Amino acid sequence: MCCGFLLLVLLGPRVFGAIWWLWQPFRWLEAFGNWWGGGLWWIWPALGIFVLPWTTLMYVIVAPAGLTGFDWLWVAIGLLADLSSYGGGVGRRRIPGYQGY
Repeated sequence: MCCGFLLLVLLGPRVFGAIWWLWQPFRWLEAFGNWWGGGLWWIWPALGIFVLPWTTLMYVIVAPAGLTGFDWLWVAIGLLADLSSYGGGVGRRRIPGYQGY
């Protein structure tokens, strides 16, 4: 069960992002194409999908309308989700009665 949940957390947003990118490439171009005017615009979303998938997905959701006000909050929530997925088991040894190894 634990391994299945870990697989879902680590691969779920990456697989979803890759499928969404193939399904709606113009939305991704609209979100990331403004950064890089040349033909290499796809580097940022590709790195984002592999390194910070939740942040990238949140950015693609809010960026086409322009990032203002609470839009940055959604991107920050995505970043917190990414950071917590990488460091989620840091304090488990301190929990009384925890039997995991």
